[in-house]
Amino acid sequence: MKHLILLFSGLLIGGLAIAQEAPIASTGGVKVVKDPRLDLLIRKQIYINTLAIRNQPGFRVQVISTNKRNEANDIKARVMQLYPDYRTYMDYQAPYFKVRVGDFKSREEAAELREKLSDNFPGGVFVVPAIINVSPEKEAGNEESY
Repeated sequence: MKHLILLFSGLLIGGLAIAQEAPIASTGGVKVVKDPRLDLLIRKQIYINTLAIRNQPGFRVQVISTNKRNEANDIKARVMQLYPDYRTYMDYQAPYFKVRVGDFKSREEAAELREKLSDNFPGGVFVVPAIINVSPEKEAGNEESY
């Protein structure tokens, strides 16, 4: 009797094991259910990566380095009036306020602006290395011109 029960239970368990594999083999694949929030995370990561690419090493033209905030603000306003096509930045590196102009990938491009600025600002205008902001419009314009 014990042998008969063992044989019957063995056949039953074996039949159940085969029944579990049958639907996968009959459909021809595995169905994967993906959370739709993953697509949102992927788009967000792509956006973050493109921002990281926009901040690249490059050069800016430094117009003044002073420890007087008002003087730096006045120079920045004057540069913005004379050269509205270039972005103007005021950085604070204790104890100095530095007014810098432009976002250039090469030193030669920055040197051209330095020549123009040195006529209006005789105190000393220098090309300095900096992390620049490359706008996507500017990148697209450069790619189209090639």
